[in-house]
Amino acid sequence: MASAPPTIFSPTRRIAARRRLACMQRAADPARFVIDDVVKDMLERLAFLRHEPKRALVIGEWTAGLGKALRQREAEVIEADPGAGFNEEQPFPFDGFDFIASVATLDTVNDLPGALIHVRRALIPGGRAIASFVGAGSLPTLRRIMLAADGERPAARFHPLVDVRGGAQLLQRAGWADPVADSRTLTVAYRSLDRLVADLRAQGLGNMLAAHAPLGKAGLERARAAFAAEADAEGRVVETFEILTLSGYHP
Repeated sequence: MASAPPTIFSPTRRIAARRRLACMQRAADPARFVIDDVVKDMLERLAFLRHEPKRALVIGEWTAGLGKALRQREAEVIEADPGAGFNEEQPFPFDGFDFIASVATLDTVNDLPGALIHVRRALIPGGRAIASFVGAGSLPTLRRIMLAADGERPAARFHPLVDVRGGAQLLQRAGWADPVADSRTLTVAYRSLDRLVADLRAQGLGNMLAAHAPLGKAGLERARAAFAAEADAEGRVVETFEILTLSGYHP
């Protein structure tokens, strides 16, 4: 009998983060560069593959842009979100799709292999799936800043992330046909640590670990000082986001 996966992420915190995202996106000029990049990339991949979905499932795409674009192509689209109770770690309550898009959510499930299996099983034979999320290599600057802030007792503040090689192995394990894993990098310049953190939260990229420790006022001041030390002559700190994309189809 297979053992249950370890609880790395808190389902409660994950749902709360998705709901907070929805609130922050109603503010003026919210950050959304990660999901905008993912949606644009997915549409370009579909065009390159000449795949015209007839029935699609879109998971986690809170801008509704991908669903709108697919409907304009006369596809039937079902949209689901973890913040509304959709659980990617359980068999999906619907199937029969010829395209499934998972948008920036699979990096915070405890059972990623299981979630990828559920995606495959919800596809019809020959149906395609694309999953994109933040991968290994992301937030190197913030990692250095938080290590400096924590000093000799670093706390668990960052999610374990999947790299390209690990992503390809997971796809094979989940039974996807013609699995492809690749990544690309986004860079964003910041003038304050507070704006960087706000951008993460506004995009649902905040800390969702089951075990977490508050930073505290003194730690926050050390983090701000470490951010200032990273800044260039113009007061900017460049942060990196690596977007990992996994794709394949139901054999």
